[in-house]
Amino acid sequence: MKYKIIIAGLVIAGLFSSCQDFSDDYLDAPPQSTLDESLIFSTPELARDAVNGIKLSFGDTNSYRGRFLPFYGMNTDTEWYNSGETAANDKPALVNYDAKSTNSQMDVAETAGAGGGNPWTSMYRGIERANLCIRGLRKYGKPVAGSELGTLLGEALTLRAIFYSDLMKSHGDVPARFEPVTTQTLYLPRTNRDIIYKQIIQDLGEAATLVPWPNETTKTTSVEQINKAFIKGFRARLALVASGYQQYPDGVRRSNDPDLSVANMYALALQESRDVIESGKASLNPSFEAFWRNINKEVLTAGGESLWEIPFSAGRGKMLISFAVVHNNIDQYQTGGPNIGGSAGPLPTVFYDYDQKDTRREVTCVPYFWSKPVNGKSKQELGVINEWYFGKYRFEWMNRIVNNKDDDGVNKVYMRYAEVLLIAAEAANEIEGPAAAAPYLKDIRRRAFAPADHAVKVDDYVNAFVDKPSMLKAIIDENKYELTGEMERKQSLIRWNLLKKNLDEAKAKLFQLQQRTGDYANVPVDVYYKYAADNETLIVYGLNKGETQNPGADYTLLVDDKGLSGWNVLKDDKINSLYKLGVNPDARQYWPIWQKLIDASNGQLINY
Repeated sequence: MKYKIIIAGLVIAGLFSSCQDFSDDYLDAPPQSTLDESLIFSTPELARDAVNGIKLSFGDTNSYRGRFLPFYGMNTDTEWYNSGETAANDKPALVNYDAKSTNSQMDVAETAGAGGGNPWTSMYRGIERANLCIRGLRKYGKPVAGSELGTLLGEALTLRAIFYSDLMKSHGDVPARFEPVTTQTLYLPRTNRDIIYKQIIQDLGEAATLVPWPNETTKTTSVEQINKAFIKGFRARLALVASGYQQYPDGVRRSNDPDLSVANMYALALQESRDVIESGKASLNPSFEAFWRNINKEVLTAGGESLWEIPFSAGRGKMLISFAVVHNNIDQYQTGGPNIGGSAGPLPTVFYDYDQKDTRREVTCVPYFWSKPVNGKSKQELGVINEWYFGKYRFEWMNRIVNNKDDDGVNKVYMRYAEVLLIAAEAANEIEGPAAAAPYLKDIRRRAFAPADHAVKVDDYVNAFVDKPSMLKAIIDENKYELTGEMERKQSLIRWNLLKKNLDEAKAKLFQLQQRTGDYANVPVDVYYKYAADNETLIVYGLNKGETQNPGADYTLLVDDKGLSGWNVLKDDKINSLYKLGVNPDARQYWPIWQKLIDASNGQLINY
């Protein structure tokens, strides 16, 4: 049954009751339990309620739900904020590498309940809850492999690692707290992230010994439950991140800690990813589109491609509200309100980067929105070239009608098996060479192309990469084709030391598309459309390169209100919104710590 991001009874209320004596803006940490910890953490049912309480932080108004997931991950060489050049608020600054510590979207005072605050405060609440559970389970629960209390300890360790991973992804160095807060440890300075990475990688190693594989027990039958395949895949991801390039206070570099060397961490990533692959406990969905349809249909069965999802109830979470194809108004697919979805989308060049036969292209890149409804019925309507939408999340693919303008309840796919294959390819290439990486890359591409195209698009394509640099470039490209719209690209570009380089290349490509030069010289200017028999689904001519002929009288040319081509609208200010002019993205890889947190930190927190 789908977990609800709500307080699960009196156990959680007692264990995690709020304490106003501590600074709410800095941490809002729960105090010592008002219940008997020895009873809670020696009783599986009560301990499970407590561990489920760790997940409350995902649904806080300004946490993952409303701030972290809608904004972290943009802008990249594949994804951008669709209102980056026009929004008259602080939202664009969160994505164009110009966020200030006083950003009005993030520098928000904590309030009672789930309101106010920001991802930082909610994540540290989650960490504190996890610390309480970990202490209690270790002290009272006898958590061993094969026991429910052991599984719960592994889950608590993993959830804590998730919070720390996302804190460091967004802020770099952050305070390290691996024990419940006391009055002596309330105020802490930033900790070198290398220390935190080493601890959570170690914790995940322990968790993998405690938590079963998907469907191995009744506790791991849902993708909303932590399982061994996810833990190992997540540990592999963190190994690549910890050893990768990133902005430290003294510049962009790899870690100086020998424990986090490329040799050590890539070996770990390869072993963990191969463990998942060889287990047979996870697999690719045979169809890329079918996988994403199932996500929107809220199919939660474990053991497939989705390894773990942030669990939202129907009244919480904004994945479609933020990233679905836009619906102009209430229609046959949603009754939440007007202009829902579409806050971000793929760069228009991404559509042309895909091979035309790649089945992922039309799922990932959508050139239309849903029109103003007539008699309650809406239909697809072409937009403009500078505003595409992600197609992985769609109201029209859901099994239910969303009736809320703020929340849709569809889960965030936190990690899927396709990424494990990409990690295995990258690590194998680094350690063993391109021949060892090739089978994993072929697995990814085999799903993307029809069987008739496998010889050329899969085997010939991959076999052409015979050295490490060319294979790595192919893997970086494949990450783009597979993961665009999932907001994993930014952290990957950072660890590959490609953030500014690829952003500059993306801007140059956008200007080429604008002017129809270089790789985009044969992209059509005019686009034509007609409707399928359902009078809802668009059939478009003029999107693909070389489609420059008039397709016939049954098609209509897309024009604007002046009778000019209504498609070819790509202005300089939109292109330059990818990152703010005059800013170096490599010097702004992270968000600052928000000012109210600094002010409440007793002088401990600073921005570098």
